[in-house]
Amino acid sequence: MEDLAKNFAHIKGWGIDADPKNDPTYPMRHREKEEEKGYTWERPAQQPVNIEVLHSNERPNVSAVFGTSAPPTGLSGQLRRYAFKYSESSFGHWIPLLLADRVNVVEGIIDDIRQGHVPNIFAEKGWGGDWKYDRKGLVQKVLIGAAITTVVFALLNRKPELKRG
Repeated sequence: MEDLAKNFAHIKGWGIDADPKNDPTYPMRHREKEEEKGYTWERPAQQPVNIEVLHSNERPNVSAVFGTSAPPTGLSGQLRRYAFKYSESSFGHWIPLLLADRVNVVEGIIDDIRQGHVPNIFAEKGWGGDWKYDRKGLVQKVLIGAAITTVVFALLNRKPELKRG
């Protein structure tokens, strides 16, 4: 350890946690040798699984308790099911989940309209507070959104050029 410390002593803060006497978890960790025993607590009773529960493919079972208020439905649910086929350490898991969240927002707006409720997107996005406390930032967001929308609209409605010859 001392040889290693000499090699890296020029790095500020290197080895600060190398001394077990200076490790705040050291006394607790070795107090009862619990690490070798595994779980020392009794698992809570399993909540009944009466809806679809998505869980990591790295877990053999669902957690003891889980949320039931919003089971996966629609296109966002399909994206979530797809995401849970991949490990939590891959982009194939997280990118579809991010996309599913955005799709779920649109599905929620469509569902509100279908039920006869027109959502107040201005208020729900907090633009009232932005207008009151950060007008410059709100105007900037709106202008950037309008510019992006205009460019996308122009690209989608572009007519192919005819070759003259």
